[in-house]
Amino acid sequence: MAAWELLGLGAKGWGAFLLVAAVTTLAVTATALAIGAVAGAAIAAAKLSGSVILRVIGHVYTTVFRGVPELLIIYLIYFGGSSGLTAVGAWLGYDGFLGLPSFAAGALAVGIISGAYQAEVFRGAFHAIPRGELEAAMAIGMSRRLRLRRIIVPQVLRFAIPGLGNVWQLSLKDSALVSVTGLVELMRASQIASGSTRQYFLFYIVGGALYLILTSLSDRVFNTAERRANRSMSASTIGGA
Repeated sequence: MAAWELLGLGAKGWGAFLLVAAVTTLAVTATALAIGAVAGAAIAAAKLSGSVILRVIGHVYTTVFRGVPELLIIYLIYFGGSSGLTAVGAWLGYDGFLGLPSFAAGALAVGIISGAYQAEVFRGAFHAIPRGELEAAMAIGMSRRLRLRRIIVPQVLRFAIPGLGNVWQLSLKDSALVSVTGLVELMRASQIASGSTRQYFLFYIVGGALYLILTSLSDRVFNTAERRANRSMSASTIGGA
């Protein structure tokens, strides 16, 4: 069977299967980035706080989840979560195994890992804010919440965009590890297609090419977002002046 037929979108081709898997990869990565953004913001706030306990908690989180292999975290979340669900089910009177959904387990695991990196991105972005702006806001009596909404959050997001782009790329590649939970994302789809047709070289090359397409498109999205954020900030600065 010719390569173009194997990669076609028809009944005998694997093209549609691979495209759906690519969409699943994007969905896992996007969900993980959102989970990581929440966790990362909380951890960054903890590391920037005046509380020694919170700073220690933040330091432990970033050290552990940046130092432990990603695959181990995925296994712990997936099998540990399934064991926890089964225990809760038994407590409620259900006799049987309750598995954590593969998508949820994978997105949560990659999101927790992503949160450790995003925390450092947000912390670095906060330190990039000119101190004079915060001091001026305090001098005119601006409340802490107002400073957060008008000065800190907009500028942290602007400075964090390049770093978040790197975290997105890492999470996109980490999503390939989620295949160990049984989720059919791009890596798992490439394995299934190559194993079924014995065309290993073809489908692994196609899988790699699809990853490169996703990362290239992601780069363009984040570069565009960075340019627009800097342009809007420059325009607001000129307008304020």
